[in-house]
Amino acid sequence: MEREQIISILKESGAFLEGHFILSSGKHSGGYCQCAQLLRFPDKAAKVLSCVAEQIRDLGITKICGPAMGGVIVSYELGRQTGVESIFTERKDDVMQLRRGFTVGPEDRVLISEDVVTTGKSTMETVRALEAFGAKVVGVACIADRRSAECVLTLPVYSAVKLDIESFDPDVCPLCREGKLAAVKPGSREKV
Repeated sequence: MEREQIISILKESGAFLEGHFILSSGKHSGGYCQCAQLLRFPDKAAKVLSCVAEQIRDLGITKICGPAMGGVIVSYELGRQTGVESIFTERKDDVMQLRRGFTVGPEDRVLISEDVVTTGKSTMETVRALEAFGAKVVGVACIADRRSAECVLTLPVYSAVKLDIESFDPDVCPLCREGKLAAVKPGSREKV
């Protein structure tokens, strides 16, 4: 599937937004990718994620792990398309961890799944949680790769689309200077 087709599906599902946004990092941006909007439509999500499934098919992964919330449905869909077990991590006492009876061990080659990768912080929390049990994390799969300069990931990233959306410190944001659009915070993280 071509990049333009993926962007078109993201826009028609309401997942790719243009405006004036406050990101979870506190920076401002003229674009935002809210993949939960895409994931409302299983047929569209399956279509977009099929190109990711093709990229990861030969990695020898034994499990796909999605950090809650954003990566859970992505993990499920990639697991469905590749026939690989899908699990997820979640926060308890502000620490990302395996729960609900999910397990990994030294025999596992795990791929982490995310909706959007920006800074890599939640991904790296999940890497630490999985590696604590001896699992080998082999990469990250996502719908949208919009890694920023602050990205802490050292793993390979397999994405449906690479988005180059510029972000700005609030004090130098050109959208703030224009004053035409109020800044909104569409993300899920409470802390900025």
